[in-house]
Amino acid sequence: MDKKKKRNKMQQFAFIDLFAGIGGTRIAFEESGCKCVFSSEWDKFAQITYEANFNEKPKGDIRKIHSDDIPEHNILVAGFPCQPFSISGVTKKKSLGKPHGFQDLTQGTLFFEIKRILKDKKPDAFLLENVKHLERHDRGKTFKIIMDTLQGLGYKVFYKVIDADSYVPQHRERIYIVGFKYSNVNFEFPKPEVKEKPRFEDILDDNISEKYTLSDKLWNYLKDYAAKHHKKGNGFGYGVADLNGRSRTLSARYYKDGSEILIPQKNKNPRRLTPRECAKLMGFTQLRPDFKIPVSDTQAYRQFGNSVVVPLVRDIANEIVKTMHKIYEEKGAKSGAFS
Repeated sequence: MDKKKKRNKMQQFAFIDLFAGIGGTRIAFEESGCKCVFSSEWDKFAQITYEANFNEKPKGDIRKIHSDDIPEHNILVAGFPCQPFSISGVTKKKSLGKPHGFQDLTQGTLFFEIKRILKDKKPDAFLLENVKHLERHDRGKTFKIIMDTLQGLGYKVFYKVIDADSYVPQHRERIYIVGFKYSNVNFEFPKPEVKEKPRFEDILDDNISEKYTLSDKLWNYLKDYAAKHHKKGNGFGYGVADLNGRSRTLSARYYKDGSEILIPQKNKNPRRLTPRECAKLMGFTQLRPDFKIPVSDTQAYRQFGNSVVVPLVRDIANEIVKTMHKIYEEKGAKSGAFS
């Protein structure tokens, strides 16, 4: 086999897609030339959307999947549940007297499933994604445990909080954690080069059904709610999007009332985004214009609110792949690439 053919054989890395949601991270890594060899997602509605788009139903609860049943892979990717660490999630759990962070036994401890798989399978690299508040949760103790755990497994770890507003017209700050199984590796997160940031009105469709316009009852409730909290001196309330700028963060609770991102309409109440517009706001349609939404609006709002901004993750994936190719070239390695 000549050198060119050997090089081509090294072009594809295998990855596994944990806490896969509806496949935003999968799209990103596939666009970077990688091949998905395993996926896991426990939400049955997310599984429906994932299967509709990838012709593959993800495996269920990762806690019930033995490491031996997970294929060998080069890269582990995981957007592990953020609710135990997010500001809104922690506030709600505190108000209900419920545990949060790693004390949340249903979701908070799922990070340790990532630890288990990293320890057992020893992939070359990983990408983890979570809310930016993870870095500060429990006065930094949670993040220290995560970093100590990853470094204790032998990985050199890099992290950065990135706002996705250079890719989509939405302020969406998330923390991205990248690790490599090599101590001398250098990694830099991508710096998007954009002349103008995208405008919110660019993701809006025409001829929207009236069902997305807020009823008088809901609109009056949101205005009264905002006024009440304004008197108390806090910022709780609805958000009407700046059509020439960027919106607030799309959250999984958007299905409830759409209050964080409302679209102004002439001579009528504001409206919610449609699920297709949510797909645009999360960057899905930039890479997959035909992305299918086979579930109800309620489930679609949950799914896109829990997802990643796909083109941003694609750029991170590109940097991971570039770094891995460099490592392989320096080591003269052949065995790690998927073939």
